Amino acid sequence: ASHMVASKATSPHAFSVVEVDFHNVDATRSKVKGEWKAAEGFSLTYLPFITRAVVDALAEFPHLNASVGDTDLVVHNYVDVGIAVDLDYQGLLVPVVRAADSKRLRAIAREVNDLANRARNRKLSPDEISGGTFTITNNGSSGSVLTMAVINQPQVAILSTDAITRKPVVANLPNGDEAIVIHPVGNLAMTWDHRAFDGAYAANFLVKVKQIIETRDWSQEL
Repeated sequence: ASHMVASKATSPHAFSVVEVDFHNVDATRSKVKGEWKAAEGFSLTYLPFITRAVVDALAEFPHLNASVGDTDLVVHNYVDVGIAVDLDYQGLLVPVVRAADSKRLRAIAREVNDLANRARNRKLSPDEISGGTFTITNNGSSGSVLTMAVINQPQVAILSTDAITRKPVVANLPNGDEAIVIHPVGNLAMTWDHRAFDGAYAANFLVKVKQIIETRDWSQEL
């Protein structure tokens, strides 16, 4: 509680949102979900795809992978991503995927699943829930549509992955025409520290995450 109050008192919280079409992700998930579950023992969710996209976007927008010092913005040369985990309404832990920038989709999915399971079973060590350079909170699993999370100090941004639901969207057809189709769509909402950068930087980071999610050939990651 004191950490949350201190965060609001420390950082001027600003808020930016993009809407993401997850049809491209679903195209890969639908092909491998059976094989994946059999091989890995858990379902392939949207979260590893989002995490992977965030890690790659941070390489282009490093000021989000940072903390604010007394007189300088301290930009980290590694990416440790915290994943917020709810403990059945009894609190929140943020286990950290270390060196996430060195891991591909499958490795990230395995680690996120392992950390979340051990967090809920209270089996994490202190060093697994300390540090972190950027945080993702997965409120969409509870059905939220838009969440303004509180920054996890001393970081400068936190991304909320909100509910992904099927909606009508305008799609471009191969012949250049447009059509209304039904796709899985959800918001990515980011709270950020206005001391660290401005709105254009935050918005373009989110657009980069959106672009990666919507256009990458995810089958190559598996």
